[in-house]
Amino acid sequence: QVQLVESGGGSVQAGGSLRLSCAPSGYTYGSDCVAWFRQAPGKEREGVAATYTRGDGRTYVADSVKGRFIISQDNAKNTVYLQMNSLKPEDTAMYYCAAESEVMCSKRSWFYSAEYTYWGQGTQVTVSS
Repeated sequence: QVQLVESGGGSVQAGGSLRLSCAPSGYTYGSDCVAWFRQAPGKEREGVAATYTRGDGRTYVADSVKGRFIISQDNAKNTVYLQMNSLKPEDTAMYYCAAESEVMCSKRSWFYSAEYTYWGQGTQVTVSS
């Protein structure tokens, strides 16, 4: 059973930056699709970004955060990151890491939460104006 552990959330003022980390417990990323989702109170879960851990560096980023958020991975640390820059109050949400093993991320479906079997517990990001 893959367990994903997120870290790096916190409170920041608008315009600030945070970097979230997602590391699996008892598992090494191989050929997996790893994504970040977020959910604000009263809103649906939203796909933020995804990456294929054995890929060619191709990533997917939601239009709502494009140009501000970057997803990346460090194979040596077995960790996927979400660098969040120029944060806005509307970025306030619980952020979740999700993974599906042995599959490539699909351009047409990476943002659907049903695509992922493994989920972390979430890390809260709060952006104040």
